[in-house]
Amino acid sequence: QVQLVESGGGLVQAGSSLKLACEVSGPFFRNYAMAWFRQAPGKEREFVAGVTWRADASTDYADSVKGRFTVSRDNAKNTVYLQMNSLNPDDTAVYICAAAEFYEGSYAIMDEYDHWGQGTQVTVSS
Repeated sequence: QVQLVESGGGLVQAGSSLKLACEVSGPFFRNYAMAWFRQAPGKEREFVAGVTWRADASTDYADSVKGRFTVSRDNAKNTVYLQMNSLNPDDTAVYICAAAEFYEGSYAIMDEYDHWGQGTQVTVSS
């Protein structure tokens, strides 16, 4: 069974940086399109960033994080990362990674993902 385990969350001040990691179990990580979502208290889960399973590792981002967040993957480590810079209180949420095998569509469509992690809390103080 595929498992996704996030790490790297914490409490930081506005303007700080954090790097999240999501490790995926099993031998087929390179086949998965990977994405990060987040969910703040009382709000719906929203797309943050995604990276393709293809060799070009192309990415996509929500408008709210473009230019501040960077998603990347290391297939040798079965891990996808989310580098978050210039954090602000609006970024406070549980960050959750998701995997979709050989997926080619929009990263924002949550129903397309086969596997989800439990999430890691990110809290940004003002």
